Amino acid sequence: MSQASSLGLAGIPLPPHRSLIQRAPDILVWGVVIVLLIVGFGPVEMSHLPKLFTNSANMRDFGKDFLQPKFDLLPLYISQMWLTIQIAMWGTGLAVVIAIPFGLACAKNVSPPWIQQPMRLLMNLLRSIPDLVVGTLFIVAVGLGPFAGVMALALNTGGVLAKLFSEAVESIDKGPVEGVRATGATRLHEVIWGVIPQVGPLWTSYALYRFESNSRSATVLGLIGAGGIGQLLFETLNAFDYHHLSAIVIVIIVAVTLIDLLSQLMRSRLL
Repeated sequence: MSQASSLGLAGIPLPPHRSLIQRAPDILVWGVVIVLLIVGFGPVEMSHLPKLFTNSANMRDFGKDFLQPKFDLLPLYISQMWLTIQIAMWGTGLAVVIAIPFGLACAKNVSPPWIQQPMRLLMNLLRSIPDLVVGTLFIVAVGLGPFAGVMALALNTGGVLAKLFSEAVESIDKGPVEGVRATGATRLHEVIWGVIPQVGPLWTSYALYRFESNSRSATVLGLIGAGGIGQLLFETLNAFDYHHLSAIVIVIIVAVTLIDLLSQLMRSRLL
């Protein structure tokens, strides 16, 4: 195609033309996605969608109570929300401790295959087990309370962060590492002086993202008795006390929003 034919009437370059063969993989992928959505229409009961409108009276009754929050127990809610944040902080902190060595062990350009592959399988296992299952395991071991929530978040988040950390290590510039190696440094020194300085800001950003997520996940762990405001949330929900439930939800929204703003500010200073 000549240069003239590749320009539009206004002299704007036209997008490159792709043949049907070149577009076939994209068409196949999207076709599979559409087929899966159609197949899943019945199992997920999408046919119930009209009930959102036919049963709107029930939703209005619920919303009427929900829009009248009672804050008479606000000090209790704030203290339990703070406990939830502490659970998330400790869970994320322990997860980082887990993720740093395992993330390095999972990186192709740092670890040999005989270490890398088993570590990747282990991290896949940690990521695959739901928080509630891990939390229940620790509750059986140590009893009800926030410690079980901390450990559940630590293991699951440790597996997630290890994957993200390893991918960051695999994308580093080889120059600084080779420069450290040229001085006759050991493999450990290569990691400390050639790898960590490059990935440190990105690792910190990933950890902050997971802390935001864990602040919400710690709430769900209250369902199994792991403490925090989640336990109050589910007790209030089971009692159909929607006035206090609304107040709890507002406290959670405010806390998560503040955490998100603080995390954005910290990430902007790092990257």
